[in-house]
Amino acid sequence: MRHSGGARVTRRALLGSAAAAGLAAAGCSSTPEKPAAPASPDPQTVLLTSLIAGKEELVSLYGRAVAAQPARAAALEPFRRRHAAHLQALRALLPAGGGAGTFPASSTPPPASSPAPPAESPSAASVEALRDAERRAASTRPAQMATASPALSQLLASIGACEAVHVVALGRVRD
Repeated sequence: MRHSGGARVTRRALLGSAAAAGLAAAGCSSTPEKPAAPASPDPQTVLLTSLIAGKEELVSLYGRAVAAQPARAAALEPFRRRHAAHLQALRALLPAGGGAGTFPASSTPPPASSPAPPAESPSAASVEALRDAERRAASTRPAQMATASPALSQLLASIGACEAVHVVALGRVRD
């Protein structure tokens, strides 16, 4: 290949200089883009999902207690219904796409909100086990309220008060 200026440029030289120019341009470009860091979960959504999982476990514990002690079903059912109402109120605060309805009743909540003992023994369904679960649940509410939004704090205060009353009321229900 001949150039009009008399200098001979080979195809190999032309391709080599084009490749070098491309590499140089790539080296001069901005830094390579880093993949976007995943967004950290919203603390209120994390708290709500933990609360929902804990409430689902408590409702499940009452269901197991009723199944294990059919004679106590009438006495225990109002407690279970109140926890189901708490669960509904907590789910209503969960943002769209925040995971509502994704917690099976047998899910294991984080220890901080776990109202029920992990064992599935017959004693886990006793009235005393229910009282212990209610006591543990009520005792976690003040710390949870410290990090919750005002609306969630108000709901947690009501839920915690109900759980504390359940501890006393369950003392009147005999195994």
